[in-house]
Amino acid sequence: MPKIAPAKWTRKHLLGIEELSAEEIKTLLDAADELFPFCTGRQAAPRVLEARTVLNLFCEDSTSTRTSFTLAAERLGARVLQFHAATSSLNKRESLADTVRNIDAMGVDAIVIRHQERGAPQRVAESVTCSVLNAGDDAHEHPTQALLDLLALRRRLGRLEGLTLALVGDVRHSRVARSTLFAHAKLGNRVIIVGPEIFIKDLGVNVETTTDFDSVLPECDAVMMLRVQFERHESLAFDMDAYIRGYQLTPARLGRARPGALVLHPGPVNRGIEMTDEVADGPQSVILFQATCGVAVRMAALGLCIGALDRERARDGPTAGKGKRR
Repeated sequence: MPKIAPAKWTRKHLLGIEELSAEEIKTLLDAADELFPFCTGRQAAPRVLEARTVLNLFCEDSTSTRTSFTLAAERLGARVLQFHAATSSLNKRESLADTVRNIDAMGVDAIVIRHQERGAPQRVAESVTCSVLNAGDDAHEHPTQALLDLLALRRRLGRLEGLTLALVGDVRHSRVARSTLFAHAKLGNRVIIVGPEIFIKDLGVNVETTTDFDSVLPECDAVMMLRVQFERHESLAFDMDAYIRGYQLTPARLGRARPGALVLHPGPVNRGIEMTDEVADGPQSVILFQATCGVAVRMAALGLCIGALDRERARDGPTAGKGKRR
């Protein structure tokens, strides 16, 4: 059972990586490490969220993130409710604030929100008394994705210090990219943004960039390929053939990286665009391991934000926290 000192984690919400300190990032990763043996469900997890209720409020499509949060909450003993925007009162012009206030008044312990508007999780947090966790807002942040990627790197490489990561592709439209940049900057790692000029210009952050993928690979301990987000391009001109020639990760291209360099992708993967099947399914790929790490990270995030992971409850046993609401 995780024995996390409460003083190390005092946040009620997880809204973004930008607001976290390096110590807070490591505290959450340490909790996820201790919960890792339980994340696949093959070993019964401590039910520290028994009698708690978590609402997944997703206003954008999602498979892996919604499923991951659902499994994370259920494996800690919580009841999980699924909010479907298409059949909700949002379609009757009820405001998001009124929607979440009504739900909060019914008695939930956490709201996990994905929303197409930047800053929506923050506005929800200001409107409710329960915990709020950001599952992605516009192209702003996706904090648990950055954290699960860190956990995958630490468990496979044995460290999180002194790393060089290439972040490749449609950075301009990626909330994962922003959270990743914030996380590695706080940990003192080097991140190199790679992609065609149209995807890496005017990012609003001070970071190393290049359009030459091949030139940076020999320096990389890990390569994170990002999905080309066609749904966000609108009228953006995009040459698919040129992109594949310059930025698709192939076995030959991966061979230029440091020996044992890891390949990551936040998913879903556009196979044949961001990478070939040989790379996606190859021995250096940790894409499926990222999904496993995601459940552990979201178990830790829910437990810490709701307040169920502390030393006192750890001593109480696997049903600790039952019937207690903060």
